[in-house]
Amino acid sequence: MQSLLQWWQSLHEAAAWEWISDVVTLTGISAIAWTVWHVLVGRLKALAEKTITRWDDILWPAIDTPLSVLIWLWPASHSLEIVIDNTLGNVSLSWLTLVQDLVVIWVIIWVLLRLVNSGEQVMIEASKRDHTTINTLGNVLRALFVCAGALSLLKSLGVSVSGLLTVGGVGGLIVGFAAKDLLSNFFGGVMIYFDRPFKVGDWVRSPDRNIEGTVEKIGIRMTVLRTFDLRPLYVPNSVFSNVVVENPSRMLNRRIYETIGLRYQDADKMSAVIDDVYAMLEAHPDIETRQTLIVNFNSFGPHSLDFFIYTFTKTVNWQRYHRVKQDVLLQVIGIIHQHGADIALPTRTLHMDSSLMAQGADAMVPPPEAQAR
Repeated sequence: MQSLLQWWQSLHEAAAWEWISDVVTLTGISAIAWTVWHVLVGRLKALAEKTITRWDDILWPAIDTPLSVLIWLWPASHSLEIVIDNTLGNVSLSWLTLVQDLVVIWVIIWVLLRLVNSGEQVMIEASKRDHTTINTLGNVLRALFVCAGALSLLKSLGVSVSGLLTVGGVGGLIVGFAAKDLLSNFFGGVMIYFDRPFKVGDWVRSPDRNIEGTVEKIGIRMTVLRTFDLRPLYVPNSVFSNVVVENPSRMLNRRIYETIGLRYQDADKMSAVIDDVYAMLEAHPDIETRQTLIVNFNSFGPHSLDFFIYTFTKTVNWQRYHRVKQDVLLQVIGIIHQHGADIALPTRTLHMDSSLMAQGADAMVPPPEAQAR
């Protein structure tokens, strides 16, 4: 105990506690810098709230806390260096420089991650893009920043990053061969996010495969569809790289294509019926007249004179489309009946020669001898 007191007294006499003023000065500078930074950020946030864009609103909140922490930690590290140098004497302080580098790297990664989180939230609130895509891009950016930060930290610690990348490359090649299906599904998902052939909520189908339904989720490995009989359908993402995908949800209009047959005895009324049907479609409020609109006599059927209707509706909603189509067909029936015509039924007409019928009737009359008997 006596030796400890003697050591403390000798230390006090040697250092003369002159370094205390340096520590207090650095602490005071930190406090002043933090106060100025806090006031400056408050003003900048107020100015950002007055602008139309939302991206400046996420910048200052993202860097506020990390830089505030850095303002305190950086001078504190120098204060710690002064304290150790004046109390412990000749002690290596290289580790303190390493800690300072690690703090800077950590703060930079912290700022980047906060920026990604804030930007992701802004894009989701704007509802301009698919939430699944936004979350996935956010996860990818976070993973990239964390990996970059980890490599920087390892390099600061003296670990050979090039050797690590070489080992990782060989290991990645081995893993790639072992899990090629998993990787193909992953990159298939990445291509879906970049090409955007569909998004959550779209109705998609593939003419090449028995795939049809509404997209519920786009995952890293597979996409979940809900079929029209409400069964879940799990499709690996790699499938979409090898098949044709049709997205009816992005159609501009829906098509009405119907063939209607009149009776042969209504041939003289065909032209008037076609003209009135065409005029009806042009005046119909739910028919898109800027698209192709055709009403023409088409063919001589086995039991009818056929004309066809080729037009498009303004709506793409499935239920609304069928209501519009029903209204159009009912009006076509009304036009046909207005002209005294009718829709043909599958019938067959038998024509018989009158001379043959007379010969047949004579053949059925018995001779006089047969009549006498």
